[in-house]
Amino acid sequence: QVQLVESGGGLVQAGGSLRLSCLASGHTFSSYTMGWFRQAPGKEREFVGGISASGRSTYYPDSVKGRFTISRDNAKNTVNLQMNSLKPEDTAVYYCAAKSGLLFIRQSASDFGSWGQGTQVTVSS
Repeated sequence: QVQLVESGGGLVQAGGSLRLSCLASGHTFSSYTMGWFRQAPGKEREFVGGISASGRSTYYPDSVKGRFTISRDNAKNTVNLQMNSLKPEDTAVYYCAAKSGLLFIRQSASDFGSWGQGTQVTVSS
C-alpha cells in the first residue's frame, strides 16, 4: 500500500481558491489511480474527482466540474487538487486516496484502499 499525506487546506471566502496537495510514499505511486473525496459533517464521503495512473484521464462529478482540477506529478509522488470559485457547500474534510486498477467515471470510497488523514477546507459566505 501507499501512504498519503494531504496539505493545503484552510479557510477561504466564497469565490476564492485553494490548492490541496497529496504526497505519497513508496516507489509505485505511478501505478496508482488517485482520487479526491470530501466529507461534510453528517454526510457520506463524496467523490470529487480522479486521475488515472498516467495522468492522461481525469473525471469529475457535475458538482465540481469546471471549478476543480486534478493533476499529478509522478516524478514527485504528488497529486494536487486545484479548487476555484469555491462555494460554502464545498466546506468539508478533503481526502486523497489511491487504488489499483482503472479510473471510472463514478467511483465510491470503497473502491480505494489507501487514504490520507484528511485536510479541512472551510468556505465562508
